[in-house]
Amino acid sequence: MNRRIFTSIFFVFLFFPSISKAATLSLSPSSGNFTVGSTFNVSILLDTKEESVNALEIALSFPPDMLQIVSPSTGRSIIGVWTANPKFDNVNGQMNLQGGVPGGITSSRALISTVTFRVKSVGESLVKFLDKSKALLNNGLGTNVLNETNNAVFRFKLPPPAGPEVVSDTNPDQATWYSNKTVSLQFINETPGVEGYSYILSDNPVTNPDNISEGKKDSVSYTNLADGIHYFHVKALRAGVWGGTTHFAIKVDATPPADFIIDIVPSARTTSRLPVIQFTTTDALSGIDHYELKLMPLSSSFIEEAEASTSEFFIEVTSPYIPLSLKLGGYDVIVRAFDKSDNYREVTERLRITTPLFSFIGGTGIKLGNWSIPWMLVWVIGLIILVLLVYIAYRVKLWRHYIHFAQKEKKLPADILQQLEELKKYQEKYGVKMLLLFLIISSMFFTAYKVNAQTPQIAPPLITTISKNVSNEEIFYVGGKTNFTNESVVIYLQNLQTGETFSQDIESDNKGDWFYKHTNFLSPGNYLLWAQGKIGEEFSPPGPQVKMTVNRTAVQFGGGRLSYEAIYLFIIILLLITILGLGGYILFHFYHGRKKHKELTRDIREAEESIRRGFAVLKRDIKTELAVISKIKLSAALSVEEKEKENQLLSDLDNVGKHLSQEIWEIAKEA
Repeated sequence: MNRRIFTSIFFVFLFFPSISKAATLSLSPSSGNFTVGSTFNVSILLDTKEESVNALEIALSFPPDMLQIVSPSTGRSIIGVWTANPKFDNVNGQMNLQGGVPGGITSSRALISTVTFRVKSVGESLVKFLDKSKALLNNGLGTNVLNETNNAVFRFKLPPPAGPEVVSDTNPDQATWYSNKTVSLQFINETPGVEGYSYILSDNPVTNPDNISEGKKDSVSYTNLADGIHYFHVKALRAGVWGGTTHFAIKVDATPPADFIIDIVPSARTTSRLPVIQFTTTDALSGIDHYELKLMPLSSSFIEEAEASTSEFFIEVTSPYIPLSLKLGGYDVIVRAFDKSDNYREVTERLRITTPLFSFIGGTGIKLGNWSIPWMLVWVIGLIILVLLVYIAYRVKLWRHYIHFAQKEKKLPADILQQLEELKKYQEKYGVKMLLLFLIISSMFFTAYKVNAQTPQIAPPLITTISKNVSNEEIFYVGGKTNFTNESVVIYLQNLQTGETFSQDIESDNKGDWFYKHTNFLSPGNYLLWAQGKIGEEFSPPGPQVKMTVNRTAVQFGGGRLSYEAIYLFIIILLLITILGLGGYILFHFYHGRKKHKELTRDIREAEESIRRGFAVLKRDIKTELAVISKIKLSAALSVEEKEKENQLLSDLDNVGKHLSQEIWEIAKEA
């Protein structure tokens, strides 16, 4: 047997030699700088690494907003048979080539195709091979031996200035995206004698302005520009002759990245101290630059840490992110996605780290909190619960049939009908009054807190981060941005029930970000929140007001607090004990009832046997009496009275038998 296996392995290695993925696809050139409007060629090369390749599938990707394919060249190529016509898509930025090499080829620099690109706009472009690209070995099996792909990175610029030099204090770098929609441009001329300028703003990178002068003013500003790439073109007039044109690119992206969700694995409520936090999004224009994350603790176990420094509010992370081992309690996971123009999208997800309800202790039993329950007791409790569930299922089935009958007959209980009638009377009596009262209260609520307009001198701070669905056992926090750095921001928090207003001064950082954590729990109720900027003694107008609600999830007892979760747990435990008690009560009475039933059945059988024996004796005596009567009857005729007595005796005998049998059957039925 071993010899046969060895022989089989030998033939496998003899006829099917080992194959390693060795082929490489490359782009040449792999980098370069080109001007907008120009064309350049990129060659697709194959290195077979001394293997013979006879089929290829090439898939290229390129940014369609910067590049477009003029044509892929198939004239000079190692591919002898094109199995599909070369295809390119300038809308989605893809190109596909597919063909075969009869007889195969072994080469270190085989030319597959030459692609001609035209530059459409400024920026940096990556031309890359897609994962579906293949190089198939010439072995009759079509083995893919593509092991490596070398992509290319190109940079595109506008043509060199042929006219006045253009600079911008709002958008100084033509290759950088900016979120500011207002752009200012200045023209610089080293040669005197300029008689005027002609300029235009368009989406074409190499447009020439007309020959109509816009005046001698050497600056211009544009406001409220749309997102995208804009091109400014300017030329100067000297001695009645228009000079060359200078092109200047302006990239505007004021839109934050797309909305996204935060996925917490295994779940947002978990016993794992090391949850995995996943997130991803896209940006249509400038692209995603980085992500920042903050884990904001909310539970009472962190109340002593509420006054800690907040200078490192957010940290830069990548997805997936695994935090250090977390303590038990609630957290707000706040993720900000920044694009390359510094816009960001903020998303918040609630995370709770809880203790497991129970855990297994090997072959000993189950650990429930601080208690260890042996397996024997676990099985007993489980069987009790199973019996209760069976009984409850039976009762529910009867209840369902009753409800089905009531629904079919369209009947409602009398007390429900009475309550419906009373409800109609109350609606007719108080409906209009309650509506008027609601309108009055609503108008008071929405007009009671107006902020008088002020002449804006300092822009008010913006609130961008706030604890959502906060409760009276969780820490409240708020954060935002200002247009000034390292200055004071005043936070106002007003309780709408009591009218009490709380204020707190905090300082913004060198980026204009500010953040505040409350040092104790808020009382349940509705609140208004707003902020003001403060530079020295000068205040900004109040910022937009934000309404928030603090939910009641904890009960205060003097200096102590009892959360609703603890109350619910206590109620559940009490309910479980009650159910178990009822189950024991039912089993107790069922056992004794069954015992009594057996005793009653035994007594009935004994009574029935006694009755049968007595009836048999009675029947025997009556028959004896009838026999005597029959003998007398043979010797002499019976009198009328004696015949009636005989008939009555027979009738009574029959009635007694039927009556006793009926009574015995009724007793057995009731038992």
